[in-house]
Amino acid sequence: MTQTKYDSKNGRTRQSNTFQESLAGTTCPECQGRVVQHEDRGEATCAECGLVLDEDTIDHGPEWRAFDSEEGDEKSRVGAPTTQLMHDKGLSTNIGWQDKDAYGERLSSRKRTQMQRLRTWDERFRAKDAQERNLKQAFGEIDRMASALDLSEPVRETAGVLYRRAVEEELVIGRSIEGMATAALYASVRQHGAPRRVTEFAEVSRVSKKRVQRAYLYLKKEFELAIEPEDPTQYIPQYASSLEISDEAEHLAREILDVAKRDKIHSGRSPAGLAAAAIYAAANLTNEKLTQDAVSTAADVCRVTIRDRYQELLDVYADHEG
Repeated sequence: MTQTKYDSKNGRTRQSNTFQESLAGTTCPECQGRVVQHEDRGEATCAECGLVLDEDTIDHGPEWRAFDSEEGDEKSRVGAPTTQLMHDKGLSTNIGWQDKDAYGERLSSRKRTQMQRLRTWDERFRAKDAQERNLKQAFGEIDRMASALDLSEPVRETAGVLYRRAVEEELVIGRSIEGMATAALYASVRQHGAPRRVTEFAEVSRVSKKRVQRAYLYLKKEFELAIEPEDPTQYIPQYASSLEISDEAEHLAREILDVAKRDKIHSGRSPAGLAAAAIYAAANLTNEKLTQDAVSTAADVCRVTIRDRYQELLDVYADHEG
C-alpha cells in the first residue's frame, strides 16, 4: 500500500511505501540504533553504527517533476493516451511481434511457439464479444480511410465517438459496418468544417456512394447532428492550391461566390461545382490560362456542371458590378 505525498521543497510528488516506512521505524539488530531510509541511495542504514539493512530498494515515486500542487496531482507518463479509435480505448496491453527477449536475443523454437499462442489468446481476450469485434473492425476501416484521405487526428477521434455511440444505441444492426464507419467519418468531417466531397469517401470505402449517403442521413437524423450546410468558399483554397492560380484570381473567386450567395444562387446547387466554376471564371477574368478539363480534374466535377455554373456566376457578378 502506498501513499502519495507532495514535497514542496524540491517540487516533486513522492510515493512512500508502507513497508519502507515500517523499516525506517525499526531498530538496528546490532546496536539497537535508529534505522534511516536514504531514498537518494536506495538504502536503509543504522544511524548509529552504519549497518546497511536494505539496499537497491525500488523507487516507487514518479520520475517526473512538479512545481506546484496542481501539477503534482496530474497524471504524467502513466501509459499510452486513451483513444476513441480502439475498441478498448487503448487501455489493454500488446504483445510485440518480435520473437526476441529483453536482451535482443532470438527466442528458441519452443519459446516462439509459446509466444505465438499467447498472442492468439491475447487477441481473443481483447475482443471478447460481438460488440467489441464490431468496433475493432470499424475502427480499422476508419483509420484506413482517414489515412488515405489525410484527415487530422481530431476528425478521426470524432468519427470514433460517433461510431461507438451508434453501436451502443444499436443503430448498426442490419447495416454494413463499412457503410456506417464511412458515414461516421464523413459526418465527422462535416462537423469539423473540412471541405471533402462524399465521392472522395466512396472512392476509399468498400461501399458505394449511395450507401454512404443513406448511412450518413440516418446517423444525422438519429443523433440530431447540427451540421451546417457546406459553404462553397471552403473549397476555394484547396482548388486554388491544386491548380496553382494567382492570389488575385483566388480573391476574385471568393468575391464571385460572395455575390452569388447574396443572390441565393448557391441554394440547391453543389458547393464543389460552384467553387470549381468560380475558380474557372476568376481565372478567365484575370487572363490566366486555365482549361475546364484542368478544373474538372482538380475538383472532380464534370465539365458540363462547370460550364453551366460558370455562366450563371458570370451573369450575377456582371449585374452586381453594373
